[in-house]
Amino acid sequence: MVIPVHDLNPARRTPWVTYALIAANFVVFVFLTPGAVSSLTGGGSGLAELCGLQAFLDRYAAVPQELIHHRMPRLVPTGETGVGPQGPGCVVEPPAYGKSPELSVLTAMFLHGGWLHLLGNMLFLWIFGNNIEDRMGHLRYLLFYLLCGYAAAYGFALTNTDATTPLIGASGAVAGVLGAYLVLYPRARVWVLVPFLIFLPLRLPAWIVLGLWFALQAVYSSGAGVTGAGTVAYAAHVVGFVVGMLIAWPLKPGTPPPPEPGGILFGRQTRRGW
Repeated sequence: MVIPVHDLNPARRTPWVTYALIAANFVVFVFLTPGAVSSLTGGGSGLAELCGLQAFLDRYAAVPQELIHHRMPRLVPTGETGVGPQGPGCVVEPPAYGKSPELSVLTAMFLHGGWLHLLGNMLFLWIFGNNIEDRMGHLRYLLFYLLCGYAAAYGFALTNTDATTPLIGASGAVAGVLGAYLVLYPRARVWVLVPFLIFLPLRLPAWIVLGLWFALQAVYSSGAGVTGAGTVAYAAHVVGFVVGMLIAWPLKPGTPPPPEPGGILFGRQTRRGW
């Protein structure tokens, strides 16, 4: 997998919505998610911290079974610890709060399972989101982002109707941004790092970078080529990407092409139309 670091596609206006989304994701993770700070400092996750995180995710994350059947589980973690017949564990009780499955999709978009999960999503949003916001406008871009996130969550839930594992992350919404970028700016050049003994910097067309990303998600969503695939909602990435492409397609006519970069590409002079 290549790692994008920068695209050669300047935007005409300041991407305030993209900046706000990135800031909101960091704020929620650092200040509201249990255990985020201690994981950064290398502190261990004790039982109390794990129980608190489990209770937090059960309340605010999207759960496929709840989205499809629209009902809460009989017992949920309270965040407290206790000692039962099998030893110490998390206390579970009937839920003392009401939860809207539809609203949980929105809150889940701003929750992440760790620093790598957060930083990976925000890197892609930072690089590709500004041009989509520039093309759509601030409000339409925000609605587009949320719609892709909802489509990704419900698309995953429809293929995993009885799953009870919390679904979190901005990945589905960000995948929609990537799909739109592929449609609108397929020839934009993207600087990437390719892991090959060392990280090699290359400048590739966006259709290669994003096409490869989508192909990997599609393969992984089938369970091929990856172990432990159940921990990542690859199907949500695929759905978000396709929805982003479909929404962006009517905007393709009239979209100004990215500037032709000068310099060297793959060790030779750049050829027009590559």
